Amino acid sequence: IRLLYPILILGSLPSQNSGPFVPVCQCTIVVPFLSRPALPALLLPSGGHLFSSNAICISCFVAFFVCLLGRKPNPLINQWLEWETTELQVTLVVGLEHVLRSLALSLAFAPPGEWRCVQAWFERLAGEEACQAAVLKVLPGKGLEVLKPFVQRQPAPASSQRRDPQSCNSTASEVAEDAVRVVSEEEMEAAALTWSRGLTACTEPPEKSHPILPQEGRRNLLLTSALPYVNNVPHLGNIIGCVLSADVFARYGRLRGWNVLYVCGTDEYGTATENKAREEGLTPQQICDKYHAVHAEIYSWFQVDFDFFGRTTTPKQTEIAQDIFWRLHERGFLLEDTVEQLRCEGCRRFLADRFVEGGCPHCSYPEARGDQCDKCGKLINAVELKNPLCKVCSKTPIIQSSKHLFLDLPKLESQLEQWLDKSTAAGDWTPNAKQITRSWLRDGLKPRCITRDLKWGTPVPHPDFKDKVFYVWFDAPIGYLSITANYTDQWEKWWKNPEQVELYNFMAKDNVPFHSVVFPSSLLGAQDNYTLVNHLVATEYLNYEDTKFSKSRGVGVFGDMAKDTGVPSDVWRFYLLYVRPEGQDSAFSWADMALKNNSELLNNLGNFINRAGMFVTKFFEGCVPAMELLAEDKTLLAQVGWELRQYISLMDKVKIRDGLKHILNISRHGNQYIQINEPWKKIKGGDQDRQRAGTVTGVSVNIACLLSVLLQPYIPTTSRTIREQLNAPAACVSTMLHAGGSFVCSLPAGHAIGTVSPLFQKLEADHIEALKKKFGGQQVHDGDKVRVLKGQKAEKAAITLEVNKLLDLKKQLALAEGKSAEPTAPQKGKKK
Repeated sequence: IRLLYPILILGSLPSQNSGPFVPVCQCTIVVPFLSRPALPALLLPSGGHLFSSNAICISCFVAFFVCLLGRKPNPLINQWLEWETTELQVTLVVGLEHVLRSLALSLAFAPPGEWRCVQAWFERLAGEEACQAAVLKVLPGKGLEVLKPFVQRQPAPASSQRRDPQSCNSTASEVAEDAVRVVSEEEMEAAALTWSRGLTACTEPPEKSHPILPQEGRRNLLLTSALPYVNNVPHLGNIIGCVLSADVFARYGRLRGWNVLYVCGTDEYGTATENKAREEGLTPQQICDKYHAVHAEIYSWFQVDFDFFGRTTTPKQTEIAQDIFWRLHERGFLLEDTVEQLRCEGCRRFLADRFVEGGCPHCSYPEARGDQCDKCGKLINAVELKNPLCKVCSKTPIIQSSKHLFLDLPKLESQLEQWLDKSTAAGDWTPNAKQITRSWLRDGLKPRCITRDLKWGTPVPHPDFKDKVFYVWFDAPIGYLSITANYTDQWEKWWKNPEQVELYNFMAKDNVPFHSVVFPSSLLGAQDNYTLVNHLVATEYLNYEDTKFSKSRGVGVFGDMAKDTGVPSDVWRFYLLYVRPEGQDSAFSWADMALKNNSELLNNLGNFINRAGMFVTKFFEGCVPAMELLAEDKTLLAQVGWELRQYISLMDKVKIRDGLKHILNISRHGNQYIQINEPWKKIKGGDQDRQRAGTVTGVSVNIACLLSVLLQPYIPTTSRTIREQLNAPAACVSTMLHAGGSFVCSLPAGHAIGTVSPLFQKLEADHIEALKKKFGGQQVHDGDKVRVLKGQKAEKAAITLEVNKLLDLKKQLALAEGKSAEPTAPQKGKKK
């Protein structure tokens, strides 16, 4: 009824296209900030979404009141709807599951006559003319069958969707941590049976052997993360957006038994490198050598486990890039044209796109780059910028003409769209990646320049363009191929093998168009059976506190600074993954980092694992005791098994942040289990109590072993420490994560554990406050503000405002010191 009622109402609107509301098809996840479908959904003209069927129906009726009758509805309706959605539905949802279970059981054993009555009611409703007309209008050509896959994909009834209004880092669709999930008898017995199987038939996961190559009969995953610019030290947002996210998934894939190759490297060509070399008095190659080592050291400290970390300034890069160029040229996918470019006379060079800023010609954002606007996401030709300025010397550049080569994207558009339809349908593309790509196609593709008037870059082999190099966004993605070629001379088994290889690209959202449109078009046009991206995983932006990262202003933590904070690498990894901007922008916060460390790592996860191990050591001489499962224990096994399956389901879809929440849920279940059963008291009782203490301790330490496996992709050092403390068998990894997930008894009775010690330390408030102050940047003094504004040639009114503020402050200071507040007359011959 909840599905059909909105369809009936929506179907009766005058026109779906001209009306004020748009029904949202729930067969795919289309609501940008949700990680799973919500039932039902209506897109409002404001861009918001309604999820309550009652709210949707009322909204439709409101449209009728306003449009047809000219009457406004009672404002109390909104209050009632809010109460119904936030209070009543949440309260009833758990109880309804019991009702539905009873109803399903009753129907299963009901006399045939009674069941036929229910079936006849549905058939009669479906036969109504109004219902059929509405279905044809809202679901043209598909009918009610279109609802079937959506219903199958709904979350469990006991899960409630909520949004934490206190934190911008909360996802809009999370399983409520305090929601009670009802476990059936069947689930309990199935969990106990799985538990009893143990590790008998399991083998240890194989060690990595290089070079890693695709294997017949295995799932072969090729992972790349966006190549970081060599001249920039990466900040926390860069790290979580690319390399750390890919590292987590690569580690997870290896645990799952997949054949994974993870490659990355530094992007080293372009004007940015030339300018950095000039600043430091080095050659471009020396700059690349210096900062490549800096990047490698940073990622090593963050425990990013590349299979190969390379660079783009190699002969292989030249060879492969020039081969793709000639294949495009021979097949007629390149154009020649004269281009107007911005040239800075102060720097005596043409300006690369990222070294010119100005007003966006589309949305007027004042800090748009010469290639793309970060606000509206649209492509820009640098000469279109309003009031452009050179980012190096702040002078206004002039326009000069130069002949260049273009990739004929319009000619490739049809091929690209066909491939995109297949890839986005079959693969795991994040919603923002799909939306950004669709917006490019919707606006129509235009020829894209692939050459630049620079010296430091891959040379264009065409004789008419021998003084030019390839533009970075044609050249840089080819770096994935050349880096792999520098790893193994059998690189084509990965990059020209789409039948056997799945390609995952990890990046921040600003890199999406170049990986979903420009680079695939180049490879499609080359017609050489290249492996194209199957899964494009893009994050939103991570901000720093309430502002942006800025190296020049000293705002934010950069990769080379993190190790000097005294905060362990695993804690950095945990927090960055906890606030990973999956569905919306998030923010790094020192206070929140301390809170998550102290509450989730220390008090939740660390507390449970340490207690479980200490009980074994203290009460049972370091050996896991015998376990006799009661109904309560089986319930816990079923709950943990469910969380494990949710973890695997989410991680398979690269929902890294959501997967972490289920790990923490497992340790929460464990803490509650220990707290309720109080083994430290029962161990002092009679035989029955001592047996109970043993069961609780044995089950708990096995949950700790499971957690060590699930944590490995996130906090690898801590994961290894837990397994060492528990003396856990290596085979537990492949067993726990096999297929859909199996929570088995991996530490049987009699298993001897190692020495147990605390895993985490508290982050003290004074330490955090000192770090926040250290990385908060230098505040600009009032006098400096005036000088900065004058240097930027700001409006006279803005300068006057700051001057007046400064004079007012001086007057207040003079009065406070008992001096005259009147300004002193300037001396002759001196400037004011």
